[in-house]
Amino acid sequence: MNDNRGQESFPLVKDGVMYVTTHNSTVAIDAMTGKQVWKSVIEYPAETPRVACCGIVNRGVAMLDGKLYRTTLDAHVIALDAATGAEVWRTKSIDINEGYSMTVTPLIADGVVIVGVSGGEYGIRGYIEGYDPASGERLWRTYTVPEPGQPGSETWPEGDAWKNGGGPAWLTGTYDPDLNTVYWGVGNAGPWNAGVRPGDNLYTGSMLALDPKTGSIKWHYQFTPNDPFDYDGTNELVLTEMDGKKVIMQANRNGFLYVIDRESGKLVAANKFVDRVDWADSIDLASGKPNQTELAAKTRSGEQVEFWPSAFGGKNWSPMAYDPASNTAFANTLNIGMNYKAVEPQYRAGVFYFGAEFSWSWPQGDRGFLRAIDPMTGKAKWSQGSEIPRMAGVLATGGGLAFTGRMTGEFEAFNTETSDKLWQFQTGSGIVGQPVTWEAGGKQYVTVLSGVGAVYALFSGDERLASVPAGGSVWTFALSE
Repeated sequence: MNDNRGQESFPLVKDGVMYVTTHNSTVAIDAMTGKQVWKSVIEYPAETPRVACCGIVNRGVAMLDGKLYRTTLDAHVIALDAATGAEVWRTKSIDINEGYSMTVTPLIADGVVIVGVSGGEYGIRGYIEGYDPASGERLWRTYTVPEPGQPGSETWPEGDAWKNGGGPAWLTGTYDPDLNTVYWGVGNAGPWNAGVRPGDNLYTGSMLALDPKTGSIKWHYQFTPNDPFDYDGTNELVLTEMDGKKVIMQANRNGFLYVIDRESGKLVAANKFVDRVDWADSIDLASGKPNQTELAAKTRSGEQVEFWPSAFGGKNWSPMAYDPASNTAFANTLNIGMNYKAVEPQYRAGVFYFGAEFSWSWPQGDRGFLRAIDPMTGKAKWSQGSEIPRMAGVLATGGGLAFTGRMTGEFEAFNTETSDKLWQFQTGSGIVGQPVTWEAGGKQYVTVLSGVGAVYALFSGDERLASVPAGGSVWTFALSE
């Protein structure tokens, strides 16, 4: 991959070709041999990384009718010919000098390429937008912070706070084709100092249900009103059915796992899924609002406080998995606190806009757990702790396996019933990406990106192929190994 950063790209496999991305390249690989088919390099201005929080990454491509779609760090949306890597079109979304960037994998829904913007720590006004897949024409843009007079604007104070209100949409949403609805998570309000923006601050820290053709908001649910903790609402949104009801679930960074009726937006369940959550006691099922503690009020007063979970969250961005047969979610959870003091913010375009002083509170012992969780109760069926927390996504299969990775380089396979570790492989560098499974020639494989190391490794029976270290890697394993 020729990139020594952490790799968060989700591999996409089509007709024996695997497509992966870095912040400055898109690569097509023969999935069975590891041979590069083509590589398309992206050039962006040298100053771009200074407004990219948090990580110089890209999370992958979408595909439709022979074209690949991806975003760029300098806030462009581009289409590539999947056969050759040639650029078909490129559309600029916004000026990055205001603090905007893009790292999101596009979502294609009802014939529209949908993306979201990053920049919540830079005082942006976030948005989600849709593009025509053939021409690159922007079809719509839905701001996640309403301007005065729009629905939701009453949840912001008078003045210009909304102009720099945050609300990034930097993780990919989910599409329900039966309801023709896109669900997309919205990130933190800006600045972190919530005392300067009294009110719920819609639609930050929320999930939006959108019409994919127009971007119009059908309904919303806010996880963390007036968020001072950087808890976001961007984590992945998982569709399933429970008791005959269509639901959508999210393990939020705020420490609660939410189950929501995806037709109406009404809350079905919300329970703590990590050991320590002290900003709220519970979530009221009738109103959907959190019952916040005195500690939450102190964060807005300028007092020095310690709260759990930290801004890293009870679970960070790395996706969880869900097994509908056993009604079990599998997630890498975090056990880290935060020392926090709100201070007077100062907005300058393209500069961090925190309004807070903070540091991390590291406990002794396990700082993270791979957990099997009951979504309706938040209770763990089993946990696998680690002193260095896992930050990779989790993949669960119908064969009763769960795959994930460590920042120390191990790619791991677990029995989903017993939690027993079945095997692990040392990739040589930290894993912070999302595993994906695929099939070829009647055999099932699992692939994950790793930060640095061999370009590609294939495990198939007794055959083991690996290239020399080159910086950035894609690893593939047969599930039977």
